[in-house]
Amino acid sequence: MDPSRCIGCKACIQACSECDTHRGRAMIHLEFVDRAASTQTAPVVCMHCEDPACARVCPADAIKQTEDGIVHSSLKPRCIGCSNCVLACPFGVPHYVAAIDQMMKCDMCFDRTSIGKKPMCATVCPSQALYYGPPDEIRRMRVETPVNEFRFGHQTVRTKVRLMTSPDTDHLDFDIMSFMPGADEPVPDVTELVAWED
Repeated sequence: MDPSRCIGCKACIQACSECDTHRGRAMIHLEFVDRAASTQTAPVVCMHCEDPACARVCPADAIKQTEDGIVHSSLKPRCIGCSNCVLACPFGVPHYVAAIDQMMKCDMCFDRTSIGKKPMCATVCPSQALYYGPPDEIRRMRVETPVNEFRFGHQTVRTKVRLMTSPDTDHLDFDIMSFMPGADEPVPDVTELVAWED
């Protein structure tokens, strides 16, 4: 995935909804990077984490991962609609669909990729913001580096999907605390906190 190449045409969304197993629903969406200052968009697809947080927090064990690393939407008979997965995903991918009382998300067009075809979104993307192929192939075609290691504070998340970034980068840091108000203030020492008793 290369967000810098996204032109916001939404061809990926239309193609996704036409995938046989998606029942007419798009499993991906576009995000506006900074709506107030730019028209830049970025496709949001499931990153297919090696250790998916969405599956770990599911109390009904409704989210399954295949042996080759594809994380699926929740199993309809098991999904209880709690939205734990929605809150747990560091990439903001799963969506709870109230009309069918189920979590749905990109499954990398498993019906297609399991038989050697490309996902629908990657077949129609005119700018190659979404590309499906071996990492070595993309490295030969681009100067950017495909990375699949993301750090959220002290947590490292490795994914099947790679994000294109500047050369010589081996991971991306996403520390949300740096975006919080007062982030430049020192963190209080917890040993100095006083415990109040009733």
